[in-house]
Amino acid sequence: MNPAATPDTPDSGGASHQKHVMTAEERAEYERLRRHAAVRHRRVRRAGSSILLLLALLLAPLAVVAAWVQDTVSDTDRYVETVAPLASEPPVQEVVINRLTDRVVANVDVKAVTDSLSKALQDAGAPPRVVQGAESLQSPLREAVRTVVDRNVTRVITSDVFQQVWEGANRRSHAAVVNMLTGAREGAVRAEGDTVRLDVGAVVDEVRERLVDAGFDKAAAIPDTDRTITLFQTEELGKAQDTMRLLDILGTWLPVLTVVLAALAVWTAPAHRVMLMVTATGVGVMMVVLLVALAVVRRVYLDSVPPTALPTDAAAAIYDMFLRFLRDSTRTLLIVSVITVLVAYLYGPGRPARAVRRAADRGTTAAGRGLRRAGVRTGSTGHWLADHRAWITGGVIAAGALALVLWNHPSVGAVALVVGIALAVLIVLAVLAAAAGPAAGHGDRAAAS
Repeated sequence: MNPAATPDTPDSGGASHQKHVMTAEERAEYERLRRHAAVRHRRVRRAGSSILLLLALLLAPLAVVAAWVQDTVSDTDRYVETVAPLASEPPVQEVVINRLTDRVVANVDVKAVTDSLSKALQDAGAPPRVVQGAESLQSPLREAVRTVVDRNVTRVITSDVFQQVWEGANRRSHAAVVNMLTGAREGAVRAEGDTVRLDVGAVVDEVRERLVDAGFDKAAAIPDTDRTITLFQTEELGKAQDTMRLLDILGTWLPVLTVVLAALAVWTAPAHRVMLMVTATGVGVMMVVLLVALAVVRRVYLDSVPPTALPTDAAAAIYDMFLRFLRDSTRTLLIVSVITVLVAYLYGPGRPARAVRRAADRGTTAAGRGLRRAGVRTGSTGHWLADHRAWITGGVIAAGALALVLWNHPSVGAVALVVGIALAVLIVLAVLAAAAGPAAGHGDRAAAS
């Protein structure tokens, strides 16, 4: 007897192991429930990615501004790099020259000079017409003094001396303020609790040394105690230090949080490439909004500054110079967003994207054939490059992105340089893959199709 045809006994458990065959109605219901679960799952993912994207876009401008403020406020080198060019701006130089000239001329008593001259002529018995002529010299003499002072002040302000003094003064003052706000026990000005103290230890040492050199041997006994002078004491210092610490946290972690939210939005979305394009487009739009906001604030600032207090061109130069790194960072992120959108689109199924990929493939294949005809073959290395083209392309793009992340304050030029190098590397690798021989060329055509 055929064992396969033997019916299962009640105690054998065979009935429980028989495979159930679904009917057409059951199969249709199963497919309907499966589609419903998939649609529901995709809707949840879309909702989650949309919320993450919205948070990332709202935080993007704040992250850029926070990072710029943190760099400018807490980094002395960055601050000096920001304000140093102001010393060479003609409108700013003109303001400094005029104010210094006015102050010097105001301290010259021209009237006393003319009165003394008139009195001397009168005592010498000069005719009244000569004495009156000396009194009328007051205005020409004041103009002559102003001309001489203006010439000398201009010579100093437009020289390298003013640039060096400007940078040194800003560096010392900024470092002192940062040390005070951060509570660092470095520099001459330091904060201890709610008290700001000036450390005069270096001055005490210098004075003691000079007194000893001058013959006052007992000056060597000047004690080292009490080497600080209390400048002021305020309860607001603690609030300022807390604000500085909050700014340091925001400037460091808010950009990281924004990048993480954007990455999670792309990762949770059902269509990663489409969401990457949407995210990059949104970031680009927010950068445009930030640039427009900076332009509006600039107009409001210039309208609020009275021309008598500061000329409009000088105020514009100060505003533009102080915010130039913020604008540069915003433009850089805008360019990066545009490049990201283009790269993500070229990886898609669109007809223009396919046409670009085919044209690039034909060009690299032709170059590879030219190398083969010249006797240059890449062999197994070329075959490996052709077989792993997708991974190699992703690696080159990731390396370029990492280079921009590690770049200290990348500019638009830095982005263009990294993108150019990445494209050159991809083209060279594609040509080397095509130069491997027919197998590599077939692999290239298969990958392109």
